[in-house]
This record gives sequence, structure tokens and C-alpha cells, in this order.
Amino acid sequence: MTGVSVDEAMRRAIELAARGLGTTSPNPVVGCVLLDADGRVVGEGFHAYAGGPHAEIVALAQAGERARGGTAVVTLEPCDHTGRTGPCSVALTNAGVARVVIAVPDPDPVATGGGDTLRAAGVRVDVGIRREEAEAGNIAWLTSVRRGRPYVIWKYAATLDGRAAAADGTSMWITSEAARIDVHALRGTVDAVIAGVGTVLADDPRLTARNLRDGSLAIRQPLRVVVDSTGRTPPDAKVRDGAARTWIATAEEVGADVDGRVDLPALLSALHARGVRAALLEGGPRLAGAFLAAGLVDRVVGYLAPRLLGAGPTALVDAGVTTITEAIDLDVTDVCQIGPDLRITAVPRKRES
Repeated sequence: MTGVSVDEAMRRAIELAARGLGTTSPNPVVGCVLLDADGRVVGEGFHAYAGGPHAEIVALAQAGERARGGTAVVTLEPCDHTGRTGPCSVALTNAGVARVVIAVPDPDPVATGGGDTLRAAGVRVDVGIRREEAEAGNIAWLTSVRRGRPYVIWKYAATLDGRAAAADGTSMWITSEAARIDVHALRGTVDAVIAGVGTVLADDPRLTARNLRDGSLAIRQPLRVVVDSTGRTPPDAKVRDGAARTWIATAEEVGADVDGRVDLPALLSALHARGVRAALLEGGPRLAGAFLAAGLVDRVVGYLAPRLLGAGPTALVDAGVTTITEAIDLDVTDVCQIGPDLRITAVPRKRES
């Protein structure tokens, strides 16, 4: 077997890390590739679930003695604390690894310091290889650590003229089955799905994640969150069906803003305290507008159907924009055709101060 470059190994580690999306919270996704002293791959691993072995430990178990004198290539700085598992910095040192290459330093004050511990033990540590790519793959967890709130994705479906429903209120289905399957895959990567009580009253959605092959419920279900200022969610609403955990978030419990509605920053802080690191905001248009106006949306995923309605409710209402200069500008990061529909992914552009 021929050797591989550190850059190639990091690219592979990032691919491995992505396998843990949706199952590791409140922990990050992490991938690791171990190279022996001749640069040959002798171990691979990724963090699969919270409480399970970390990526470095899995890779070390595969490598055994072949790790001695080799290089560990890891997407996130090895942890330096004892939680449900021991510190990976110590495990790497004990295995005799000579060099550790890190894409992203760990911003978590509880776990950081692995790089320093490794250096103190005589291990060469390099930081920053493919950092931007690794950060993108772990953006939800990194955002949650840096901001103390979940990473929020606003998902919506609309016609090409921006209508989320027809003039009579009907909206089943704006987009194709292929797009709806894609949404279920997206739900499977987050810890919570958020909707407003208006959407619950109008559409009575289940907000569950379903298996893409047969439509059955996925094994792991995100927390269903209904933003319901005054507790109007009916007792027989489908979100109360027991298929997944549900939190009816009221203003009395969470806290109220100046208008008496649920305070959104307080809501996200409460979700973060519950271990939610990524949340999918699904409805409705006023709640989405409030999140956007408050600067609490980190990514927008829009499913656009090749249909025109000419009238009916829009996908977004009152985002705090009154003139064109106040528009929320987005940077498009991906455009993909899903069946007959378009999926556009974008992130809000940082405003210059």
C-alpha cells in the first residue's frame, strides 16, 4: 500500500466526520485518519454517537502498534478532558503517535487544550489543514459553542412566485415527493424541528423524520418544538402523538418579548441547554420573519416548485424589512435540482459595521 499525503488524509477524515451528522449531539462530528511512519493508512474512525468512542479512539483501535511513530489526522482538536470517555490527547500520546494534524482548534473551554498537552509530551502538532472545509462540516456544533445557541436552518417550500399556499389556503403539496423526501433527510441531521402554533392549527403536521425507503419513522427523531405563546396547541394535535418528544414552548415558560410573544433568543438558549445544537425552522411565515428579523437564522434552504399561483400566502412575512436597503442579503452556497424542484441553499451575508 502506498502512502498518502496529509492533505488527502484530512479530506478523508472530513468525509468520515460527516457520517456522524444527526447522531452525535451534543457532541461534535469528528473524523480521524491514522498514518503509519511511512504515510500508509492504518486506521480510520469517526464519532458515531454521544457517549460512544471518539474518532481517534476508533482509529487507534484499528491501527494498534502500527500507530507508533505515525501521524493522526483529525478534523477537530483532540479533547483534553474526561467526560463519558477519556481524553483523546492522552490516548494519542500513549499510543506513541509522533505527529497530530488538526483542521480546527476546539473552541469549547471544557474540552480544549489537547494540542498543548500533545506538544508538552513531545508530539508535533500542526493546525489549520483544510480548516474551512472542516468547519463547514461541523458548523452546527461550532456555532452552538461560539454563540451559546443552536445553529438554525430555515426551510421553506414555495412556488416560483413565492407563494407558500393558494388563495384558498391549500398547500398540500406545493413541491414534489422527491423534495419532501429530501426534507426528511434534512430533518434527520438536526436535533429539533421548530414550527409556530399557526402552522399546527392550519396544517396539523407531525414534524417527524421518516425513513427514506419505506416511509416508516426513522429510529432517531428530532425534538418537536411548537412556539405557542398562549398555549393554543390542541390536545389532539399530531405533534402530541407520541411518535417523538414534543415541547410546547409558551411565553409563560420561556419568557415573553415586548409584544407578549415567546422570546426567541430565550427559546434558543433553552434549547441549547437541552442539548440541541442544530434546529430546523419549518413554519410559518411570521415565525420565520421574526427569526430573520432577530438575526437568528444561520442558513436558508428553499425548495422552489416550477408552479405559479399569482395569489395566496407568501413564504415569509414581516422580517423587519421596510426598504430595499434593509434587505437581508444572502450568499448562495448551493443550487440543486430535486425531482422537478430546485433546492437553493444560502447563508445570510454578514453586514458591515
